[in-house]
Amino acid sequence: MKNKPSSKFYNGISAPYALWCVLFIVAPLIIVLYYALTNSDGNFTLDNIKHLSMYGDTIARSIYFGLIATVICLFISYPLAYFISKTKASTQSVLIMMVMVPMWMNFLLRTYAIMVLFEDTGIINNILNALGISPVHLINTSGAVIFGMVYNYLPFMILPLYTAMTKLDYRLIEAARDLGANGFQTVKDVMIPLTKSGIISGITMVFVPSVSTFYISQKLGGGKYTLIGDIIEMQFQTAYNYNLGASISMLLMILILICLAVMNKFGEDQTEGGVVV
Repeated sequence: MKNKPSSKFYNGISAPYALWCVLFIVAPLIIVLYYALTNSDGNFTLDNIKHLSMYGDTIARSIYFGLIATVICLFISYPLAYFISKTKASTQSVLIMMVMVPMWMNFLLRTYAIMVLFEDTGIINNILNALGISPVHLINTSGAVIFGMVYNYLPFMILPLYTAMTKLDYRLIEAARDLGANGFQTVKDVMIPLTKSGIISGITMVFVPSVSTFYISQKLGGGKYTLIGDIIEMQFQTAYNYNLGASISMLLMILILICLAVMNKFGEDQTEGGVVV
């Protein structure tokens, strides 16, 4: 029998990863915590935490927009992922590639592309004018911000759902139909429970960046719809109030950790179909 690798071997190969985590995850979190709990002179204070109450509306708006974008992504991605998983293998590869191609383009360029479409003199309104239809004001609206979130983060919902769909035993769906279940009952009682972990992964991967985004709201919302990410950027780039910016960042991290904890709680019994952070 071959000897199994010793624990020293596993410790050795995991050392670079542990060092990476310490340098680029643990250390930055400690720095954020330090700035959040000190003032400009480096003295301990809770004033930064108290000032968070000033941004209650912004926090609520960020969560609200993030939830709407996540729900829209889920309703679009679920049937699309099912359709892709039902095609032959070569077609699946092509369709997944088409889903991923927009992600190869820079995030800023994708957002600018939406601006070109949505502007009052943009492509959509030019087409409407050519058809004799009155132009529609699309840019600098809450709908444009949410659309930007959906467009940029939709692949993050499709991919885990697609992974879950490919592992789905379609004989169970056929059995449900043979037993008299209609389409809605089949989806609700068979497909959703079997793909729950993919749903949870997709929700997490879309909701977290949607809540923390800032560039989308600036370019597509025209600065009218300030989100948490905008406030953080403002404190670091304009106001140079690193302490308050760190406290808001800490709040955002707490919100994200709560989201991850809830998602993992719902998905703790699931062992297939996706990856829950």
